[in-house]
Amino acid sequence: MKHNLLVIGHRGAKGVYPENTLGSIQKAIEAGADMVEIDVHACAGGEIVVMHDDRLERTTDGTGYVSRKSLTYLKGLDAGQGEKVPTLREVLDLIERRIAVNIELKGPGTLGPVLHILGEYVSRHGWTYDQFVVSTFARKHLKRLAKHHPKVRIGALLAYRPWGFIPFARAIRAYSVHLNLRVTSPRLIREAREAQLKVFVWTVNDPIDIDRMRAWGVDGIFTDFPARTS
Repeated sequence: MKHNLLVIGHRGAKGVYPENTLGSIQKAIEAGADMVEIDVHACAGGEIVVMHDDRLERTTDGTGYVSRKSLTYLKGLDAGQGEKVPTLREVLDLIERRIAVNIELKGPGTLGPVLHILGEYVSRHGWTYDQFVVSTFARKHLKRLAKHHPKVRIGALLAYRPWGFIPFARAIRAYSVHLNLRVTSPRLIREAREAQLKVFVWTVNDPIDIDRMRAWGVDGIFTDFPARTS
């Protein structure tokens, strides 16, 4: 880790380059991020592609649902500034073990294929499981990960309503809890610490908030501007 506060590039360097693209991830690496966070969906052919929304309109010049489109169709789209929609494998090949990767499961049909790809990169490409965090809001996926894939680091995502969340994350032996900045408090951080959970907070872009999270002792932040933390 380069920083006393883990800097996680949110969808790459979303604040300065089109999100979830190879260019955005490269920008995050160049800015000194310790980790990059990406979102994944399965397209019609089952391939795992890097995209936040379940639809294409916001981030590409395409239309419709990602899950209903072929990889060939997706590869023909402009994801901003000439960037293409990358596959998970393309992202891992670009990163080449330089930094860690947080993979957030977004669409249905992603968990099994993602785990298969991680296993492939661990066994064949020199990665280790501690270079990955797999996160999701879906508790059924978190429970499945905990039960069947103990080597994989689990990131339990929380948007709102923290009641009962920390005990749940502890029960599934999560590696980290990923807290919305709006609900993060010293008390919640203390509860996570007592449960031996890492605390990562999203999305922290304002320098004042960055300094506050550092003062509160969180382990890391997701930020659209990784360079702001240096």
